[in-house]
Amino acid sequence: MNRTIISTIFLTALVATFAIAQETVNTDANNVAIHGYDPVAYFTREAAVPGDPEITHTQDDAVYRFANEANRDAFAADPESYLPAYGGYCAWAVSQGYTADVDPETWIVHEGRLYLNFNRRIGRRFQSDLVGNIQRADANWPELSR
Repeated sequence: MNRTIISTIFLTALVATFAIAQETVNTDANNVAIHGYDPVAYFTREAAVPGDPEITHTQDDAVYRFANEANRDAFAADPESYLPAYGGYCAWAVSQGYTADVDPETWIVHEGRLYLNFNRRIGRRFQSDLVGNIQRADANWPELSR
């Protein structure tokens, strides 16, 4: 068989396997979301703040950590206000039709919604056409989150 055909078959199988294994919420091996960062702090402190492993709340099988009990309680009372868009996957990647992990220090809150990105360069790319990228990501997310 031609190497190109074999490579194509392999890559197709790999992508299909990844798509099947995709989780709706981006978590680590311990089901911790946002790499342990406090989702509420992005809104209240306008900063990426690591959460305390002792102060947690579980939402949709994902464990969220918080810098303090007040943030945990605010999240528990209204998680939809604080959950990152696209299950905490890279917003720019979702706008392009795939998912990728994030650097929790690369973020933006826009119109009350938290968007995380892979790294600072990708974050700048996402923000360069913020509204267009959000529209594309919103359109892609239902298929990617299945």
